Amino acid sequence: MPKWGDSEEEPRGSGEGHDQDLSAREPDERTRLLASHPRPPRSDGYLDPDDPAVSPYNLWTIRFLRYLTVLFLFITLIWWILLLVSVFASPPGFQSRGSGFTHFSFTCLTIGNILVSLLFFASPSQAMRILAAVVSLFLLVDMILILAVSKLRIEEGWVGIASVVWAFLISVWCITVDRVVAWGKQEEEERLTGRPETRRTAREWLSVLISTIILSVFIAIVVLLTATLSLRARDSSLRMQGQKILVDDGKYAVHLACVGNATNADGKPMPTILLEAGEGTVEYGLEPWAYNCLKNGTISRYCYWDRPGYAWSDNAPSPHSAGMTARALMEALAIAGEDGPWVLVSAGKGSIVSRIFSSNNGHRVSGLMLIDPLHEDLLYRFASPGTGFWLWAWGIISPLGIDRLVGAFFRGRTREDRIYGRSAYQSGRFIKAELQESLVADSFTKQDISSARVIQDRSAPLVVMSSGVRVRKDSAWEKKQNDLTTITDNLVVWDVVPKTPHEIWTTYDGRKAMEKDLKKLLQAI
Repeated sequence: MPKWGDSEEEPRGSGEGHDQDLSAREPDERTRLLASHPRPPRSDGYLDPDDPAVSPYNLWTIRFLRYLTVLFLFITLIWWILLLVSVFASPPGFQSRGSGFTHFSFTCLTIGNILVSLLFFASPSQAMRILAAVVSLFLLVDMILILAVSKLRIEEGWVGIASVVWAFLISVWCITVDRVVAWGKQEEEERLTGRPETRRTAREWLSVLISTIILSVFIAIVVLLTATLSLRARDSSLRMQGQKILVDDGKYAVHLACVGNATNADGKPMPTILLEAGEGTVEYGLEPWAYNCLKNGTISRYCYWDRPGYAWSDNAPSPHSAGMTARALMEALAIAGEDGPWVLVSAGKGSIVSRIFSSNNGHRVSGLMLIDPLHEDLLYRFASPGTGFWLWAWGIISPLGIDRLVGAFFRGRTREDRIYGRSAYQSGRFIKAELQESLVADSFTKQDISSARVIQDRSAPLVVMSSGVRVRKDSAWEKKQNDLTTITDNLVVWDVVPKTPHEIWTTYDGRKAMEKDLKKLLQAI
């Protein structure tokens, strides 16, 4: 029997001959990294399992997958930046008729998936693959929901569809990469140590633990995303009164509805009341009061609409000022064939829009009724950086829908509550609309209303109603309410309604006072 080293073929892994063999051969996929870090083998010719040369990175395939994953991370980061910018200033083609926060959330989840894959690239585990598969399953459900429900598909647009499809594909990619790395790791262990390694180091166990915790959090996030999308899909079946009208060259649609007849009981033509909401939705505020006035015979017809992002209306591109809102209203009325004459009844922030509308349609506006209106000199109160950041942060987490899900499952909140009722403020569209109003309140909107005051028809009859509680507590508010009585030369009445909050119609005395003052305005007309 030949002695060790005397045969023409060296046994696999023999010490000196093996080292010479490695140095003599051209480095290939299996030997390049191994040869660059030579280490004496054991007596049996195999490397120690803890040797750093025993690594899946020895394989070009594994390294290529890692480089490709880094490229996917870079692409996703660029997409994330575009989506972030689009919330504040919509690039051409990136307009979302939904809030824009949902596809941003999917992109954040995608970045998280890629980072987990890269951070724990060399420590593959079955637990990671199982948890990642659960994430992929829910992302698949989200993709089907958005594609199958027409309202969700329209609101999210191509940007939202691309974001959820990319999130699903990346999650599948991360599972595949982890499995390939596990295969490569096992192969290298068999080749270099003689057997696959069954134990893990403390560092590897820590990596598995951390990745498991992170992926468990991802599962919780994607479950909430799926539940919120399901809730939105259910809400989309609720029928609305009126119609949705595409404006701004078809970029988004606003909701408009009219109730009643253009003449009173005697057949006499009557102006149409045009309602503009304040800080909330018109359906949850002024519209029920106007319907009661219609039933009482005080008015014969009224129209109401939802500003972009409110209730049934889509979000507009960013930035979006009150002047743009007024132009959207004018366009919607023209398309619907509604030409007035109008009596504008508005509250709070909505009074800014009504005044701009009035200044541009003086011949069709018969009178104005401003209910505790916001003065242009106080717009800065809604434009602080803190307010903007808080709205943005709230919008980012809104796709999780925690408050909406709690309300739906434990507090009996209905579809009406979520779309235009007491829970409407929780939707991403509403939050984005408030963010848009806040961002330009003290700049573009202030310029719009300042110009509107100059060209306002001075002969228009005017009613100003003020909250007694607000006037008593805020001297600046009282002073500006007094100033608003001078925007025309035909003040019918300035009514400070005692013991009423900012939303005067929420009290019985407030509603009665509003109806009484509306009658005075109609008589003056």
